[in-house]
Amino acid sequence: MLYEPRAPSAAGIGLRSLRDIGGAFKSAALTALVALGLFSLLIGERTDQGPTGALVLTPRLEVLAILVAAAFVGGLVRALVLGRDTAAAGGLVPHAAREAAARIGGLAGPALLVFALATPLLFYHNRYLLDLAIQILTYVMLGWGLNIVVGLAGLLDLGYVAFYAVGAYSYALISHASGLSFWICLPVAGMLAACWGILLGFPVLRLRGDYLAIVTLAFGEIIRLVLINWQSLTGGPNGIAGIARPSFFGIPFSPGENGFANVFGLEFSPTHRVVFLFYLILALALLTNLVTVRLRRLPIGRAWEALREDEVACRSLGLNTTNVKLTAFAMGAMFAGFAGSFFATRQGFISPESFTFSESALVLAIVVLGGMGSQLGIVIAAVVMLGGFELFREFEQYRMLVFGLVMVAIMIFRPRGLVGTRVPSVFLAQRRAIAGDFVREGHG
Repeated sequence: MLYEPRAPSAAGIGLRSLRDIGGAFKSAALTALVALGLFSLLIGERTDQGPTGALVLTPRLEVLAILVAAAFVGGLVRALVLGRDTAAAGGLVPHAAREAAARIGGLAGPALLVFALATPLLFYHNRYLLDLAIQILTYVMLGWGLNIVVGLAGLLDLGYVAFYAVGAYSYALISHASGLSFWICLPVAGMLAACWGILLGFPVLRLRGDYLAIVTLAFGEIIRLVLINWQSLTGGPNGIAGIARPSFFGIPFSPGENGFANVFGLEFSPTHRVVFLFYLILALALLTNLVTVRLRRLPIGRAWEALREDEVACRSLGLNTTNVKLTAFAMGAMFAGFAGSFFATRQGFISPESFTFSESALVLAIVVLGGMGSQLGIVIAAVVMLGGFELFREFEQYRMLVFGLVMVAIMIFRPRGLVGTRVPSVFLAQRRAIAGDFVREGHG
């Protein structure tokens, strides 16, 4: 006698639906409770200065209630739409829309490059946007350099700002002592930063995971404390001022007879130097991207990726993991040194306050949110994060709150970053991108 499965009854379906709705409300209530615990002191209370000069706590229960209600509604919608499977968010997008987005995504890189080249022409009279674009490109370059260590080699580095500081101070000290130009000091600063990267690599050869992160964090703090206390060399907390500016093949951007404007028959404008700095950091960033992409296709790049996937298997294949780790640290540190040299010559002044742990955290967040190993994702993340900071500058009290919520949302719905794809270095038959939805975290 054959077994015939019975169709679920209406009562069973209704009971299951009630359980799903009840679970959704339970999850939303838990989300609201967590939001209440987090925001009760951050948002629910505000410190004001009283008539006597003492601090007075002013309750803001209305704002707190709005935030908790928003958390409840968001948790309820998420639970009803996605259930327990957060990866189902990709299924809500039609297949045709995903294919169109993939085709458009292939044009995103060239479009961003064209826009970057035209930025000084479009915003020539807006000094604020030009300075913001220079800052974004600086962090894009730092993100691409850290991507070698974190995204390709899989080594969690929380002290990346140390190499940034080494490059800046190396350029400033060499320029002050010898009077050499920016173009000569730039490669020297990069090589010195690479040497410090190798020095960091030796003590952490046997470390991985959380232990590696702690040691690199300590290294970044050691460099910062050395810069503060070695006053005879670094100037201590006062920093170094009067750093030499870069020139256009020996032509300074000054209003004199030998200045850039007079030589080329132009009317003098301080914006000329800003435009030159923009194209300079753009060239350095594109050089970083080109070298990273080329190295990724070489044997050393494939060795980095093998180390990222499984260090034990990488060692069993006969690869020298010591050299692999040291080259990753050295290459990442070298590009951080280049970026530090540019930062020093752009600002004309550096101090230890510019190289705190928050800088390392910001660069690491750009790499992780953009998608580890994704060059384009780092650009998008840098634009979104730094542009978002400036967009919410008027809402100073809520800027970090919104920033944190966006980061949490990205980690929930896009755990592999904004551009969650992994493109292999070697192709057997044809080139094919592997979507992040098909690759689980930590399992390649």
